[in-house]
Formats: sequence, structure tokens, C-alpha cells
Amino acid sequence: MRKHCIAAVLAMICMNAHAEVKLPSIIGDGMVIQRDEPFRIWGWADRQEQFELNWGEVSYPITADEKGQWEIILPAEEAGGPYTMTIGGIELKDILFGDVFLCSGQSNMELPVRRVTDMFADEIASYENNAIRHYIVPKVFDFNNPQDDTPAASWKPCTQENVMEFSALAYFFAKELYERTGIPVGLVNASWGGTPVEAWMSEEALKPFPKHLNEKRIYEDASYRERIKKLEGEDFYRWNTVLDKGDPGLAGPLPWYSPDLDDKDWKETGLFSKEWGNDGLNPIGGSHWFRKEVEVPEEWEGKEAIIRMGCIVDADSVYVNGHFVGNTTYQYPPRKYNIPAGVLKAGKNNITVRVISNGGQPSFVPEKPYKLICQKKEISLEGAWKYRQGAPMPPAPSMMFFCYKPVCLYNAMIHPLKNLSFSGAIWYQGESNVERRNEYADLLTGMIGDWRETLDDASLPFYIIELADFLHKDDKTGRKAWQEMREEQAKAARMNTETTLIKNSDLGEWNDIHPLDKKTLGRRVAEEVLKQTKN
Repeated sequence: MRKHCIAAVLAMICMNAHAEVKLPSIIGDGMVIQRDEPFRIWGWADRQEQFELNWGEVSYPITADEKGQWEIILPAEEAGGPYTMTIGGIELKDILFGDVFLCSGQSNMELPVRRVTDMFADEIASYENNAIRHYIVPKVFDFNNPQDDTPAASWKPCTQENVMEFSALAYFFAKELYERTGIPVGLVNASWGGTPVEAWMSEEALKPFPKHLNEKRIYEDASYRERIKKLEGEDFYRWNTVLDKGDPGLAGPLPWYSPDLDDKDWKETGLFSKEWGNDGLNPIGGSHWFRKEVEVPEEWEGKEAIIRMGCIVDADSVYVNGHFVGNTTYQYPPRKYNIPAGVLKAGKNNITVRVISNGGQPSFVPEKPYKLICQKKEISLEGAWKYRQGAPMPPAPSMMFFCYKPVCLYNAMIHPLKNLSFSGAIWYQGESNVERRNEYADLLTGMIGDWRETLDDASLPFYIIELADFLHKDDKTGRKAWQEMREEQAKAARMNTETTLIKNSDLGEWNDIHPLDKKTLGRRVAEEVLKQTKN
């Protein structure tokens, strides 16, 4: 009898040693699990594989089904931690229980903390909190099937090492919420810049919108998508090759960014003048060059410095005394480039900017910082510049963003979260639907119901972020469209239970679609969450 027992024990040890247990990406070290609710742990193993999950002082036997899938629902836990869990020999460390929020939308949700340091640098640099954790769902799409997992990613605590990649809105929201409750906060960030609401909806939810479903079906064939991207790559290669070869600023004996270039014949203009970049009627695509001489004090010579060139439509490369210091390939990010030690000199210094326009009106965005910064002192770069057109070009090839198409982000970035529990969903999106705002309230209502069904939570709270104010006061048509979109967002909030509109229009910046003040907005979301919790 004793021999049979020993054999059984050895068999179990051997079985656990060979078990190929796999966990979904979001189940890992440092995860935050929703408190006060039974929680599900799931994954995959060999067919009918047997192993154990050890949690606290309890061991739970698990057997994978015929497809190798398994799951277990464990009893609810109060807020706290850190804890350790072992699953088939895999040890998960530093687990917290707290309030978990699904943070989703487009670029204003995605916008990382590093992009708001102009306004909040000192506060960000002085704060760390291991009880706030951030998980970025990898950016992938799938047109064909709802996925059960995502590519590998990991939970990150709010430390100085990690914080710059946190969603800025989610960061300030979690910070405020934690300071008010002392409860750990988990942030699951599933967002992607430029994406419309229909990309985040399932095929079932889009059945009332057959046009969107038909658009999705166009792109189901992977070989078709590959051909599009192959041709697109060739188009861009040809356009950029012609641009660079035909640009006298690059092709001549002395490049136009050289400090030794004689630019006395160049036209003088202001950065914000409407006289350059067009032929008087139509914009001129291609390259445009700007040069400026700046007087630098002796104490700056050889020192590290920063150059700020505001924001530029569309792309740029910046040179200081002939040294390349940075470039940006699209219009929205702030141009903030480091000038290495040894580049600046006392007296005259040359700054050259090569602007690339994709075909619309190129421009420097007004009311942004244009300056040199060194030793906490500044030199303005506004005023007169020398200007010369480089290579005029036809409009650049259009780019296909498959992630903008219906269903594909729901399949790849929302459906894999279906076994999680959340305290709520924070939704900051709508900029990409302004032109089709007449259908937005119905689409968003469909998405809210869709996510609640997927997450098996019919009363999951939704917090809709109102679009911030945007566009110049003289752009009456554009501003009217944005206001009508805000009304559609408010309509969606009224159409759905447990759904709240968060005021944001007053925090906008007319010249920036990505306003910096995510702190006030985060506080407003936290206050609304606390209010709903009390109710």
C-alpha cells in the first residue's frame, strides 16, 4: 500500500514538472485584481493536463479541458497586498487587490506623461507610488476573430523609471483616487491614437451599421493588406527619394544647414507668416528651409542646451551650427531637442530648420514655445528668419492605417480582457468621429453595451470624457462641428445607464488637439468615480 502511495506522489510531482501551463499576458507579476469581487484566473495547458493553483494556504486542483483551456474562479479579496500565487510551478509575485479601470480611446487617452512635463515636471518628478500600476495593452489588430490573449506586456508600478510612459490622464486620475481612498489602483490602458469608435466595437455590435461591417470585410484578407502596405512602402520610398535628391539644400556643394552658407539672397519672413509655403493660391508640398542667426552669451559656450521649435506642420529636421539635433515626422508632438555640449559658441550661432510638407499648408503653430534654453535662461527664436523653398513636391502618398477600421481593435485589444473585472471604463475618444458625428451617439451606445456584455457586467460604469475645446475662434465651421460632437457625447451619456459625461471643453487649447492639463481632468474623473461609488 505504501509503495502505491509513493508512486502516486511521484506521478503527481512528475506531472507538475512537465505541465506546460501558459498564462495570458495580463496575468503576471505586479498585477492589480479588482477587490471585493470573485476573480477569475485562466490560461492554457496540454490537453487534460492536471496541476495545482496555490493561493494563500489553499491548493486548488485544475484540469485543462480537451482544448487545453482552463479557468478557476477564486473568492473575493479585500483591498491589499502584496501577495504571491503559484500556478503549475509559475510563481506570480507582488499581486495587489484594488480598483481596476479600463482606460481606452484615442490619442488623448494614450498621451503619455512625458508629453505633459511642460506643465507638471516638478510634480511628476517628486511622486512615486507602488500601489498605482499601469498595464499597456499592446497595439495589435485582428479583422477575423476575437482573440483570447495579446502579445507579451507587463504591469508597471508608478516609479520614476516607468512613469513617463503612463497615460497622463490615467496617471493623474489614479493619483487623485489613491490620495482620496488609500486603495491600490490598476490602470489597463487599451488606447490607440487616431482610432474611431467603430474600431473598438465587435462585429455583433456593428450589425445595425452595415456600412461599417462592409468596410471591415474589405480588409479581412491578410494578403490584400500586405499588398497595400508593400505598394504604400514603395510609394513613400519613391516620394522621399525624389524629395531628397531634388532638394538643393541637400544636393548642393554646401548643405543649407551649414553655418558657412551665404544666405544673403534668401527671403526674410516670419515663422507665422502666410506668405511662405504657397503660391498665393495653393499650398506647396515638399521641403522648406529656414535659417536664423542667434547671439549667444559667453557663459553658454560649450554648455548643453535645449531648443524649442513649437509644433510644425508636418515634419522637421533641426540643425544648430551644422549639427543635427533632432527631427519629428508628424505634426502633433512638441519640438523639444537637446543641444549637446560643445555645439553652442559665444557670439553668433546658426539655427536651420528643414520643414517637410505632405501637401497641405505648411506652418509653424502659433502660441507655442520657440526659444533656446540654457542655464535656466532663454533666448526667443521668434521674429525674422531667412526662408528659401527647397524641393516642391506633389502631395505625399496617403497612408493606410488598418487600426482605424471597424472591429479590428475590439478583437485584438478588448476581447482578450473579457475575464477581468473592472470598477469602470474611462473613455476619451471622438476626435476621429467629428466628421460623422450624426451617428456617434448610437455607435457609442452600441459600444457601451458591447463591452458590458463582453466583460459580463451589465452595470459597468462608463465615464465619457467630453472633447476639449479646439480650433481658432475664426474657424467657425470647425468649432461648430466640435460643439455638435460634444452634444452627441452628452446624448450618449443620457441614453445609457451608469454613464457619466466628464466636462472637459474648458480645458482645451485652440492650437493643440492634445491639451496639457490632464491633471484637472484626472481629478474630475476621480471625483465622479467617488461620487458614483457613494451612491
